[in-house]
Amino acid sequence: MQNVSQAAQAYQAAASYRSQREQEADVFRRISGALKAARDAGPTQRVQAIADNRRLWITLADLMRDPLNQLPQNLRASIVSVGITVQREMERDMPDLEFLIGINENIAAGLAG
Repeated sequence: MQNVSQAAQAYQAAASYRSQREQEADVFRRISGALKAARDAGPTQRVQAIADNRRLWITLADLMRDPLNQLPQNLRASIVSVGITVQREMERDMPDLEFLIGINENIAAGLAG
């Protein structure tokens, strides 16, 4: 249990040196990396990468719909719209991983500035 506490403290210390936007961009980059790795991997890795991407976009949609979110309403609506398109793509029998990777990379780039 002490190791978990030490890890949490180390993460908090490291996170304080990076902006929240940069941390959010890293989440998109990590998911994009998993999708890239899944292109040439077996079905299990592909399903896992898509599931992780799905969780990311569901969470993002929930955050955009939160009435306390301080982003401009038109930006939040645009992000939700992109999220709906991403969700539809992930529902296909064979989602276009290049499309999903491209969307995530564009979001990460926008967050990183």
